[in-house]
Amino acid sequence: MCGIFCLLSLSSAHFEWDKTVHEHLKRRGPNLSRDLTVRGTNPSCRCFFSAHVLHMRGILTPQPFQDNTGNVLVWNGEIFGGVPVMPEENDTAVLSQRLSSCDSPSEILSLLSAVRGPWAFVYYQKAGDYLWFGRDFLGRRSLLWKFDAAVNALTLTSVAAQSSGPDRSAWQEVPAAGVYRIDLKAVTEAGSVTFEFHPWAHGGNDLASSCSETILESVPSGCTAVTNPSGLVLTSPVCPLNTSIPKSLNEKESLSNSHPCVKDLEQMLASKEKNDEVNQLIDVLSEAVRRRVQSLPFRAQDGPPPPNDNASVAILFSGGIDSMVLAALADRHIPAHQPIDLLNVAFKLQVPKKQKEPAKKPGKHKNQPTGFKTDGADYQTSSPFDVPDRITGKAGLKELQDLNPERRWNFVEIDVTKEELQTVRQERICHLVHPLATVLDDSIGCAVWFAARGTGSTMQDGDQRAFTSSAMVILTGIGADEQLAGYSRHRVRFTMSGHEGLVQELAMELARIPSRNLGRDDRVIGDHGKEARFPYLDEDVVSYLNSLPVWEKADLSLPRGVGEKLLLRLAAKQLGLGQSAVLPKRAMQFGSRIAKMEDHREKASDKCTRLLAE
Repeated sequence: MCGIFCLLSLSSAHFEWDKTVHEHLKRRGPNLSRDLTVRGTNPSCRCFFSAHVLHMRGILTPQPFQDNTGNVLVWNGEIFGGVPVMPEENDTAVLSQRLSSCDSPSEILSLLSAVRGPWAFVYYQKAGDYLWFGRDFLGRRSLLWKFDAAVNALTLTSVAAQSSGPDRSAWQEVPAAGVYRIDLKAVTEAGSVTFEFHPWAHGGNDLASSCSETILESVPSGCTAVTNPSGLVLTSPVCPLNTSIPKSLNEKESLSNSHPCVKDLEQMLASKEKNDEVNQLIDVLSEAVRRRVQSLPFRAQDGPPPPNDNASVAILFSGGIDSMVLAALADRHIPAHQPIDLLNVAFKLQVPKKQKEPAKKPGKHKNQPTGFKTDGADYQTSSPFDVPDRITGKAGLKELQDLNPERRWNFVEIDVTKEELQTVRQERICHLVHPLATVLDDSIGCAVWFAARGTGSTMQDGDQRAFTSSAMVILTGIGADEQLAGYSRHRVRFTMSGHEGLVQELAMELARIPSRNLGRDDRVIGDHGKEARFPYLDEDVVSYLNSLPVWEKADLSLPRGVGEKLLLRLAAKQLGLGQSAVLPKRAMQFGSRIAKMEDHREKASDKCTRLLAE
């Protein structure tokens, strides 16, 4: 993974680095940094490249990567398939070599269509004087753009920084709707920037019309986007969503009680057809996890092995169904002598103000300790950090220890006070979340940043000791809820509009996940010099889930804890997990209790004033 940057200047104005942007980029890529300036055929047009490398595989390869013919590549991505990359090879070098052999735009688009894995890139193609850039189909890597009319310059970067004044909202995320090409000769002559847009398409169906609307909404002021005149497209790496609706709904037997239990899942697995679907999901998801936990920095055979005390892989871990399945599958593919870090974040519960003692209720003892509610049930807490995700996380740890008692599972308790949250938000997180700016972006961005930092404590030899995770790869469960109807809004939509409405909702979820979640999470996790990896958004996993009719993935006529993400819950049971398989969905901002730290009257979609840099 890398922090990549490109400034396309159409004037002779001097470029001044934004120190905050430069520092953010360096933190993303702590292993090697380099700058490079390339001039086009017209001397007044120049491209300044800067790249900061996090070494993940093969030989440490400098970026910007310039080949023998003068092409330049800055690449923030991982090739997990589609284009052969040997364990000892570096994917930046491999991709550069393949790009340099492309003789036409259609060949470049064909190569990018073949790549399996997350990516964002900028590529200067010397032949023809073109600048290409874009993000993968699912937008799993961040890329932002901004045009500065005062100096006639376009900037592309992995991460930006807030600024005050009229320029505050200039940055926008590059839509993950296709790949863009700039003809540097043409824009130099015109004195303005025009993007030629190549959209993603399913099976040859041109998506240019719908994608163009998305592009036009976010094109930087002062620039123009046009659909490429040749009608060239990229081929989508995932199959279209199955939008079939059941002709008739068979009335299902209601569960024995409203509190779901593991036996309910056991009954469903008695069906051979359901068993086959579950096993297929396990196979494809297991392979997705394998690719992500084994594509780690290559070490020569005669080199020293990594110390067994340090984990290479960590998981954002709440003890919920998504993270539990990832942990169980990672256990299959990581050698048993290596630990796995389970990163569990908690924000300090605020002590309620003392109020007048209400009239005693029957059966309520006046000395009963204060409890906190989660999912309608009271539980007692002995620590202000015993938030719901800490409770379920510890229960999940016990299940994993039962599953594989030989492995060391480092359950990292990451405790955050309000004072530390406020300080770090102003110094770092507000810039990383930018240009997103809602209350929800604040909550999730802050929670993920502290979790990914991995600084907390673990239980060792009966004592709680300070601990910082060494893992460079962080698995996150994002994508499961969006594809398997895990959110409460899915249940609402199903109640109102049935399967047809639910299908529409899921189609929208997948289409907007790049702009709502993935760019932000990549920027936040990458700030620690660590790489976010998303197994649920592996192309093969998405294709398999897209191929299934919606009622096979979720059955929202069943109660919470079973109906949503039903297929994944059955997979968890098949993997040997226990009560975690029937835990109801709990959003990170509520499970970690960060949402309780600030203004309780806010809505998730409100603009968050706390994210404004001072």
